[in-house]
Parts: sequence; C-alpha cells; structure tokens
Amino acid sequence: MHSLTKDYLDRIVLSPKQGSTLSKIGEYKGKQDLFTQQTPEALNVLKRAAVVESSECSNRLEGITAPHKRIEDLVLRSTTPQNRSEQEIAGYRDALNLIHESAIYMDCSVNVCLQLHNMLYRYLPDEGGHWKMNDNEIVERNPDGTVHRVRFKPTAAVATPQAMESLADHYKACTGEPHSEPLLLIPLTVLDFLCIHPFTDGNGRIARLLTLLLLYHFNYDVGRYISLERIFEQSKETYYESLEASSQNWHTGRHNPNPWLNYFWGTLLRAYGEFEERVGTISKGKGTKTELIRQAVERRIGPFAISDVESDCPGISRDMVRLVLRQLRDEGVISSRGKGRGAKWMKNQ
Repeated sequence: MHSLTKDYLDRIVLSPKQGSTLSKIGEYKGKQDLFTQQTPEALNVLKRAAVVESSECSNRLEGITAPHKRIEDLVLRSTTPQNRSEQEIAGYRDALNLIHESAIYMDCSVNVCLQLHNMLYRYLPDEGGHWKMNDNEIVERNPDGTVHRVRFKPTAAVATPQAMESLADHYKACTGEPHSEPLLLIPLTVLDFLCIHPFTDGNGRIARLLTLLLLYHFNYDVGRYISLERIFEQSKETYYESLEASSQNWHTGRHNPNPWLNYFWGTLLRAYGEFEERVGTISKGKGTKTELIRQAVERRIGPFAISDVESDCPGISRDMVRLVLRQLRDEGVISSRGKGRGAKWMKNQ
C-alpha cells in the first residue's frame, strides 16, 4: 500500500536518533531469552496481568468500559458476558488469546484480518468479519458527542477490498526482501491499515491486535508480558496525534511517517524497559513477593481493592498484600479511600 511501495520506502531516511532507538530495541530483543529464563510463576503473573490490561485498555480507548473485576472474570475465568460492553471485551479477549497461542500460524492476510474482526463480534448480535459498506471518517468529537472536526477521510468503501488485498501483497513482498527492516515495516503496515479503515467499527482494536501479531512474526515477544495496549492508552493523546500527523497526504503517498514511527518505537522501547525492570527485580530472589505486589500496584490506573491485587498476584496471601499496601501508604505512594469491605486504594499523583 502507500507506505510499503518500493519508491516510498527508498525515500525514508532515518536520523541518527532514530537509528539509536532501533539499536536499543535490538539490544532488548537480543536479551529476551535471558528475560524469559525466570521462574514460571513470575512470568505467569506478568502474562496474566498483560492479557487483562490489554483487554481492558484497548477497549477503553474506544469508550468501551466495564468494572475491572468483571474484566478480570471475563478474561481469566471466561465468565459469560452480561451486556454489550462485556460482549465486546470478551470478543477482544478471544482474538488476543488466539494471537498469543497461534501467531506463528497466522499470516498478515485479508482472511486473518476478517477472522480477527469476526471474533470481536462473536458475542454480539451484529455480524463481524465484513468490510465496511459505507464511507467512514475519523473524527474528533465534542463532549456532547457532536463532531468537532474530521481528522482523516479513509479509503472509500468501494475501494476497500482491493486496498486490503494490496496491503497484504505489499507486506508479503517487503518481508521477503533480504535486507528488510521489520521495525520499519510493522508500524508502516499498521499505519496503512488505519488509513484504509476497512471496517465500520473496530478498526483501532484490530490495528492493535495486528501490531501484536506482526511483532510476534519477527520474535519481538514483549507483548506477551507487557501490555502494549496499556502503554497506548496511557499516552493516548500522543498516540492519536502521531497517527493524525503521519496520515496527512497519505492518499498521494506524500505523508511523513516519522511522527508515527517515533511514537511506535518509543512504545516498544518503553515496553521492553518495563519488562527488563520487572524480571530483573524478580530474578534477584529477595523480596520477590513484595516486588510482585508493588508492580501490580504500579500497573493500576484507577481505584483498586485488595482483592484486585490478590488477583494479579496468585499464590500470595492477603496478609502479605495488606503488609505491602501499608508500606506503600507509609511511603506516600498510595492512599486509602473508605473503610471496611468497600475500602479502595489510589496511587498518589
């Protein structure tokens, strides 16, 4: 597609700073085996937390929310969804698990994109797995829901099937080149997908699933342990701004990829940094349970209960969780809200 043509790729010149960023990511990738040679229990805690955070944050970016406890039940215990939001979260959970388990067997193809979209809708009355039938726009809305401005006009509905075929073909051709750079091709493929915007709804979530899938194809496995979707949500203003900046003039192939590339690489670098920090702490041996609890608290975004931390740290007693929470309170890291069974904790700003 527009970002993956030979002429366009040949015009991309990376700055020394960008080259340094790619080198750092490469160094992290080279240490992945060391990171993952930790105790299975510790890595399982990270994987459980990541899949919950990914399901929660990717949907919340689209305004789809549910209580955190319900999301944990949906993701970790396959609880039956009870409303539309929970149905959408459960569909994302299934698509995410499929990628985690079977990425090696899933190519970047039209059929895989349609399959993932169909999974998003599997618990909904609406039918997924079909390209958009009408033209759509990427808009910015006012608090009352009215359109404030149009950020981007994607590919027309009538041209979408061919555009997606072209995107898949260009990706396959580029990855077949002997000196292709995956860390360039992956974000450009995601950018083209979002500029085509092939579905009536669910494009952002499919793009984030596609990101994880393509990273797996090139053995960038950090998304198994650290939620990329959480980092996207925590930096959502920059996420949307970089996409908008790099989509300008996309239809004519004169767009500037750098805002999106820099953001994407920064996200990956941050994820690897978090992974190294967490497994490095875990591998020290001393205070492992304390560090796991502290890390679980650090990942929390809103108010949380003791039971939430317990769920993130299987095998650790409630008394131990209470002890560490009191330590964090005394250090000024968190503060309590309420008393008794309904008490909540909140990270201090």
